[in-house]
Amino acid sequence: MQQHAEVIDLLQPEGWRYKNEKDTMGFSPCSGSMYAIVDCNNFYCSCERLFKPHLDNKPVVVLSNNDGCIISRSDEAKALGVDMAGPYFMAKPLIKKHDVAVFSSNYNLYGDLSMRVMDTLRSIIGEQNVEVYSVDEAFVDLSIFPTDDLERIARDMRERVEQWTGIKVSIGVAPTKVLAKLANRLSKKYKKETECVLVLDTEEKIRKGLEQTPVGDIWGVGYQYAQKLKEQWFIDDALQLSKMSEEFGRLHLGGVVGVRLIRELNGIASKDMEDELVTKKMIATTRMFGSPVGDINAIKEAVATYTSRAAEKLRRQYSAANFISVFVVTKDQNHNLNFKRGGTISSYATLPVATSFTNELIKPAVALVDKLYEKGQLYKKAGVMLSGLVPDASIQGNLFLPETKNNGRLLMDMIDNINFSQRDDVLKFAASGTTRDWKMRQELRSPRYTTRWEELYEVR
Repeated sequence: MQQHAEVIDLLQPEGWRYKNEKDTMGFSPCSGSMYAIVDCNNFYCSCERLFKPHLDNKPVVVLSNNDGCIISRSDEAKALGVDMAGPYFMAKPLIKKHDVAVFSSNYNLYGDLSMRVMDTLRSIIGEQNVEVYSVDEAFVDLSIFPTDDLERIARDMRERVEQWTGIKVSIGVAPTKVLAKLANRLSKKYKKETECVLVLDTEEKIRKGLEQTPVGDIWGVGYQYAQKLKEQWFIDDALQLSKMSEEFGRLHLGGVVGVRLIRELNGIASKDMEDELVTKKMIATTRMFGSPVGDINAIKEAVATYTSRAAEKLRRQYSAANFISVFVVTKDQNHNLNFKRGGTISSYATLPVATSFTNELIKPAVALVDKLYEKGQLYKKAGVMLSGLVPDASIQGNLFLPETKNNGRLLMDMIDNINFSQRDDVLKFAASGTTRDWKMRQELRSPRYTTRWEELYEVR
């Protein structure tokens, strides 16, 4: 009861009010770093509801690739007991009983709305102060603002994002990124009291926040570390962990990573804002098949298609690849409730010359399928990875080839431009096939309202 009382006390309006006093946890409320984490609430479900307002306050779930598992749930679906990451077929009886709305993943829609949310944050705070952490989360550096203005600024951000994009967000503000994530978790846990905004700007607020956070819910502490901390050192919450020494973090929480975690829990910023990774070091395209595939030609078509996708991403960042690897995943024949991952079989090839040309990448990729394929085996997934990336401007032309061969990038750019403007692979290589019976299921996908002219939302 005492612990519950402290939570209620923390969540009272006066509990959030700035106190003009210096903290003892290594920072001053009027100076030093202050970070916010802006987290879209049940993002995929929120995107679906945006164009279907009749689903507000009703249970909604979104399925993973191939309509296999549940990857996003509205609060109403959580209250019904729908499990996160649970197999869809097992949840169907509960879903049908309570008339839960179900959608296949619509990544075109989610990606576009994510970009709008991030652009809105940049317009408010400035591009250099926003770090996109994931499709539905971003860190914001608020160090330039007085601490007693942080709650107002956070609430303004929340209202602006919702007004401009229609997506509701939760915001946690604190002196470090780890504490900001902790504040964000509490803001969502106590939505009615916090209205999805929580600022930890005093030692007392931080102490209470740490006390109310189980050790397994700390950003950076996985399941195994949490079990280890509980069983060996009887550490159950973030406050107890924050009292451990940095040497303890070094020895038992992953070396330097553990030291940073302990420091961040004590209000000492150790994770700086990071620039967005523009040039990737590896590019991959993987997909589940719509149904198990046993035909080698179908697998080759899928691999050729995935290679084309990866090559487009490669050219988009003006890179070329030195290595290509292909993998396939076998279908597990054991249909009991102990779901096991199928076996992954992979192989790679070193390219004669670094390239970003689709035709030069498809040829070795298809050849690798011959090495991996086993007759009579069923496969449920395949993927292509490009590595050893270098700037394509560094590749020298071949004096012994005609000019048309050396200028292949112009042809690739033309294909990319046509496919981008017309969509749905208007131009593709024959190796990718025409029927594509292996494509993954998206039987419940909503229209791509913001990225396809023919699927624009209609208002009557």
